Amino acid sequence: MTASERVVVDSSGWLEYITDGTKANLFAPYFEGELPILVPVIVFYEVRKILLQRRSKELADVFVSPALNRILIHINEWIALNAASLSIHHQLAMADALIYAAARYHTAELITSDTHFANLPGVTVL
Repeated sequence: MTASERVVVDSSGWLEYITDGTKANLFAPYFEGELPILVPVIVFYEVRKILLQRRSKELADVFVSPALNRILIHINEWIALNAASLSIHHQLAMADALIYAAARYHTAELITSDTHFANLPGVTVL
């Protein structure tokens, strides 16, 4: 676990955990632990879309309930503006930059298995 008092688990983590992927056990302590999980709205979109495309509507629906019981992060102007800068500076895709900016805005550790975030401050890559 991190020293942060709250975490943002990105789309890769939700997908691993929900689908019992090869890294599900690495994400389990975050989902099953006491730390609050913040969920950027872009994560709702990405995870639901991927589950609908690659799995089933039933599994996509299973994701919605626990995700909605977490702390929702809306994309405000600060997050959007900083995401643009982070995207350029760290060569991140739009969704990744928005997720990272949302985590930074809320001083939350970003938990991911996405190597695009490797070596960024405030990120734990599993």
